[in-house]
Amino acid sequence: FFLEKQVLDIMELVPVYYQIWGLILYFVHGTLGDSHFHERLTYSEGQWETEVEGVLVEPGPCHLEIFDSSRISQDFFLDQLAYKAPFVLRHVTNNAKFRALVNRDHLVKHWGHKTVTLSSANSYSYEKKKVLLEDYLETMMGPASPTKLANETFYFFGDNDVDEWNDLFKEYILPPLNLPRHRSALSFGIAGPGTGVPFHYHGPGFAETLIGRKRWFLTAPNHIPEFHPNKTTLQWFLEDYDRVKKEVQILECTIQPGDIIYFPDKWWHAILNIDTSVFMSTFLSP
Repeated sequence: FFLEKQVLDIMELVPVYYQIWGLILYFVHGTLGDSHFHERLTYSEGQWETEVEGVLVEPGPCHLEIFDSSRISQDFFLDQLAYKAPFVLRHVTNNAKFRALVNRDHLVKHWGHKTVTLSSANSYSYEKKKVLLEDYLETMMGPASPTKLANETFYFFGDNDVDEWNDLFKEYILPPLNLPRHRSALSFGIAGPGTGVPFHYHGPGFAETLIGRKRWFLTAPNHIPEFHPNKTTLQWFLEDYDRVKKEVQILECTIQPGDIIYFPDKWWHAILNIDTSVFMSTFLSP
């Protein structure tokens, strides 16, 4: 028990390694038949917990160019990147204050009574449900089922009432890059492991992962990947990805906490939340 506690303490202090330690402990104790430990093993970040057995997908490779804040300027962004290909920004903004505000307990205390709009997790997100944020977090948000269709799966992303969420959103530091004659619109979300949205496209924007890890899959506008709009990203990944990536060039990257991904206009993309994830997207609209 003492060893378990020490390791779990380390997992809390060193987020980069907690997944590795969790999987090692899960394997060892599962092999030894410690079912009680098996049931309670979790790792957390910002009080957002993920059960190890709920992590159904591992991080993947990153095919995108990664830029540090010291290597990119607004002019370079417009001349070399904005209209060509997705990329990842690292060490660009310091949203530590915002991450503290979306700590689970703080969010439930101050925003749990707010009504939020859940969207179906299919390509077109036509179906909507309105629930209290606290109810969503306590009873609806959990690991995805590999057998449940996307149009039957609901989670909280986008559809934010900007006025109602203004006190929180005003603390978010926007990415320092922008497109001429475009304005920024924020989209906040919280989702369980294994959830995500199948392939879709829209205008350009940035997406920052605040808590957890997100695995992105992207294709150029003229390279349409094969997918079913009502099949979840998890189902597509488990059943179709190995075949589809041989037929069309798919770029992918696992986005870590603090990373920001940029997606150009009309690039197809699908997202798979590896862990319980908290995230903010900045859509750029003319």
